[in-house]
Parts: sequence; structure tokens; C-alpha cells
Amino acid sequence: MTSPHTPETVTLSGTDITPEQLLAVARRGARVELDPAAREHVAAVRAHIDALAAGETPVYGVSTGFGALADTSIPPSMRHALQRSLIRSHAAGAGPEVETEVVRALMLLRARTLASGRTGVRPVVVETMLALLNAGITPIVHEYGSLGCSGDLAPLSHCAIVLMGEGRARDRDGAERPVPELLEEAGIAPVLLEEKEGLALINGTDGMLGMLLMALADLDELVRTADLTTALTVQGLRGRDGVFRPELHAPLRPHPGQAASAANVLALLEGSPIIADVAAEGSRVQDAYSLRCAPQVAGAVRDTITHARTVAERELASAIDNPVVLQDGTVTSNGNFHGAPVAYVLDFLAIASADLASIAERRTDRMLDKARSHGLPPFLADDPGVDSGFMIAQYTQAALVSEMKRLAVPASVDSIPSSAMQEDHVSMGWHAARKLRTSVEDLRRVLAIELLTAARAVDLRAPLQPSAACAAVISTLREDVEGPGPDRFLAPDIAAAEEGLRDGSLLAAAEGVVGPLA
Repeated sequence: MTSPHTPETVTLSGTDITPEQLLAVARRGARVELDPAAREHVAAVRAHIDALAAGETPVYGVSTGFGALADTSIPPSMRHALQRSLIRSHAAGAGPEVETEVVRALMLLRARTLASGRTGVRPVVVETMLALLNAGITPIVHEYGSLGCSGDLAPLSHCAIVLMGEGRARDRDGAERPVPELLEEAGIAPVLLEEKEGLALINGTDGMLGMLLMALADLDELVRTADLTTALTVQGLRGRDGVFRPELHAPLRPHPGQAASAANVLALLEGSPIIADVAAEGSRVQDAYSLRCAPQVAGAVRDTITHARTVAERELASAIDNPVVLQDGTVTSNGNFHGAPVAYVLDFLAIASADLASIAERRTDRMLDKARSHGLPPFLADDPGVDSGFMIAQYTQAALVSEMKRLAVPASVDSIPSSAMQEDHVSMGWHAARKLRTSVEDLRRVLAIELLTAARAVDLRAPLQPSAACAAVISTLREDVEGPGPDRFLAPDIAAAEEGLRDGSLLAAAEGVVGPLA
């Protein structure tokens, strides 16, 4: 949550929110307020919905049932019950709870669409959603329940039911407490949903979009980290820096990500006595693909991230609901809730993440094999035979990569029909997002193990020294992880390296020498 010394407030206008603002709310607990002009616009649109609700002509979502029951007209006396029943019945998730940051992102993005004036809700609905966020009340949302079409229905319903004073939720400290108690303590009145409001609360791609935006933020850092671990490994394996020269990239193969990655690695290797010694020796012509082709792989990951960010920004500028209120006041049905655009890039990123991990694991394995490591001891062991060194760390890395390959199988190609065949093609975007989150965490662990291994390999090259940037990284790592020596309990070292990547301290150590990496 936000530190009292660094208050953050995001103003919700309904038309613009940035990825940085989403991260502030989801991960740092920033407060959210509704722009007064947006509140006025929402109220004006709601007046139009009230007029439609009072009319004789059935309007989907206002005076009819939902999904396969869209042709069933609902009398005014039953419409509160209709909205209440919709939320209760759709809050049907199962399985483990999803993370607090995912739920907060989900709620913020739905509130953003509600504030756009395209959904027809009353201002109180938006304000109550924001009040939950500001009070640190987090609805309990489950892993399973969304097909990524007609919105992330079950996850959003588990949020909406808390607005009604029902369901399950946790307080700011993560303790589950009765929802009425949490609302009363925060001074929040439960919402009695009017026409269309139940549907507006649950008909969006907010869950998958929130997870996409957070994954993009993480992958931005991890792809730079992969350039850092590559530079460390190149030195640990007595590789060459010539393949990273700029004239071999943009002029010959103008993929922007490739050029950026090569430039990063070259900068991180600058001034390395190990590299200079290799050049003077001149005994080998080429390095293995896992070193030589690192910019091509990490660069393709970068370019995939760029494409995914374009899709995310377009979705972030969208107002998704069904039916939707157009600027002329028309309320009309549409298919914008379909998650295909988001689902595809979530799957693309899982593929790219798995391949980035795969090439890192190959570099790690090479450092442990005495036949391919150019003079390093087997498994980097202190006393090979007595000690196993990093043998099993590579097993762990290989297990992670194997899981990531399974997670790279796309979810978006698997449509399964629902709602009596009314919803006969769905995106499975929520599931694409869930597996990507796991893949991103696994990638960080894979890179942490490569970094540990490469740092040890570089240390074993003494008295030759690494580049200044890589020396700074190893020095930072050694604050928590000892250097070469007899075997010891290795899991805490892996965890410490992973935390150094998660908190950014190891990458910051390198950038403190060479400046920000691309």
C-alpha cells in the first residue's frame, strides 16, 4: 500500500488512464477520485436510461433478461431483483483466490469504464467502487469462472456483490471479515442496483487487461535483465563481444528490439578485462547460439512486447459494455466484450517469455559442463565429486522452463460454448492472462539462476575481472549471497537473487554504471 510519505492520487475522468496509474493503484495502493465533470456526465447519461426504463419498448439489459434470456421482458417491480439475481448467480467462481493486485486492477478498470458515461450507471455505483479501493477492501475473486467473453463475468461479479454488501472480502491487512462489517467501518453504504447497473458492473475485459498491463511492466524489466545475465554469462564462458557491434544489427536486420538488446549487451561488456583477454588469445572463431544469438531472441521478445503494448493501450482507451450508450443516447447491443484482441497478445507474450527462459537455461547449462565451459570446474563445484556445485540449480531451472513451455500453449484457440449456445465462441482471455502471470514469475526465477551461475563463473575467472557494470552487479549480489566455496544450502541463494531481480536492485547496479538500458 502507499506510504504516507509518498501519497498518490489518480483522478478518474472516464476517458484517460495510463498504465503507470493502473500500477500505482493496483500495486502501490494509490487513492482514486472521480473527476467532477465525469460525475456530471455519468448522471446525465443515467437520466436517459431512467427514461428508457420507464418506457414501453423493451431494451436489452434495461428491461429484459440477459444472455439466452435476452427476449424475456422484466416488469418494473422485478428489476431490482433482476439486478441482484444477476450478480448473485454470476458470482460463481471456484478455485484459489487471485492476487490482490489483480482484483484492484480489475476494479479500477471497470470503474474507468463506468465513469465514461457509456454504461448508463448512476454516479453512486462508480463512487462506491472507488470507495472500496480507497478503503483497501479487496473482494475475494477466484481463479476459475471467466471464459473471456461477455466480460470477465464471474471475477467482476465477485467484486460487484461486495458493492451490494454481500459476498466475501478482505481488509487492508489481508484478513477476511464479513462484508457488512467492512463497509460499515469504512462508511460505505451498500448499493441497491437499478436497471442496467448489474450488467454494467460485469461486462468488460478488465481482468485480462489488468493482468496484461502488469505483465508488460514486469517483462519490460525482465528483458533488460536478460541482457544483463547474457553479458555476465559471455564473460563467464570467455565469449566474444564482436557479435554485439551495432553494424551487425540495424543496418543488416532492422528489427528495433534486436538492435536495442545488442546495444545493451555491448554496453554491459565495455571495458571487460576478461573479454580483452579472450580477444588476445584468439583461439576460437564463434560462440554457441545461446550467446551469439541472444540479441535476436531477446530482441524478438522486445518487439512482441511492443505489439502487446499497442493492443493494451487501445483496450485501455475503450469503453466496453453491452449494451452500450452511444453519444446520441442510443442504447444498443454489441460484441466489444469479446476478449480476442487481448487474449492473443497474452498468449504471444507467454510464447516469448518461454523462449527467453529457454535460451537462458541453455547458457546456464553450458557454464556447468566442463566440456563446454572453457576451463571452469564441473558444475562450478569447489571440490568436484565431493561437491555438486550448481548441478541441481540447473535442474530447477530446467523444470521451470519445461513448465513455461506448457504454459506457452495458447488458451485463445480453445473456445468452449456457453449460455445455451448464445455465447458460442469465447476468447479464454482470462486463462491466457492467468498462465502468463505464472510464466512471468518463472522467467524471473530462471534469470535469477543464470545470474547466480554466471556471477560464480566470473568469480572463478579471477584474477581476470569483469566489466565495471557486471562487477557492480556481482558486488550487489554478494551482499546477500556468498561467492565460490564448498556446497551450502542453495535455495536461499536462489531466493535472494530472485528478490534482487524483483526489487530492481541488481539491474539498478548495472544501470548505475552504464546508464538506463533500452
